[in-house]
Amino acid sequence: MNVPVLFAETQLQFVWGRATIAARGIIFILVAGSIVSWYMMVAKAIQMRRAKKLNQFFETEFRNQKNVLGMFDRRIETSGCPMFAVYKEGCIELNARLKTGEGVADRRTFLSLKAMEHVKRTIENAVAREALKLESGLILLAIAVSGAPFLGLLGTVWGVMDTFAMVGQMGRADLPTMAPGVSAALITTVAGLLVAIPSMFAYNGLVHTLRVRTVELDNFAQDLVSKMETEYLKDE
Repeated sequence: MNVPVLFAETQLQFVWGRATIAARGIIFILVAGSIVSWYMMVAKAIQMRRAKKLNQFFETEFRNQKNVLGMFDRRIETSGCPMFAVYKEGCIELNARLKTGEGVADRRTFLSLKAMEHVKRTIENAVAREALKLESGLILLAIAVSGAPFLGLLGTVWGVMDTFAMVGQMGRADLPTMAPGVSAALITTVAGLLVAIPSMFAYNGLVHTLRVRTVELDNFAQDLVSKMETEYLKDE
């Protein structure tokens, strides 16, 4: 039962032992890139999942409140919730616009269209910031997807070049002479693909999830602005 495993380990040891210094250096770089990629995959997946759950809880609470500033007045805090961050920024701006000369917000006053446009732009900026927070780190996966195969190919071409140079020096091109060098050269391509393939699937999945969260934020922002205008926009 253990013979195939031992045989596979012997093959890897055989190939690794004949890899050039350049190939080993590239493999170490790819291993480091793989660690960073897997960390980013897990971290972003947890962040997206947490954002989805918190958004659902917050949206339910938001729709149940009677006044658009109800949760803001209660000083509710929800860390890590993109929708709450957008809501809080909008409420801070709206509350500042509602303040009278004494510095106290009067919930019975109404805002002009110009003032409400300032509140709307604040909410739009908050949506953009939260979208960037969700997107941060994805560039590392994109680099892994596009760069790892090329690094692996570089190591393979370099190793094949060294193999042919050795064949030219020895003056013969038989299988025992070429096979070890070529097999050692190909291991860098394998390493590059092992980094790129998981990163590609994770990147595509996370980009799709990011688009969903961004659309949800845009829809919520429009709903928030609509409620604010309904309650506090002065009829011209």
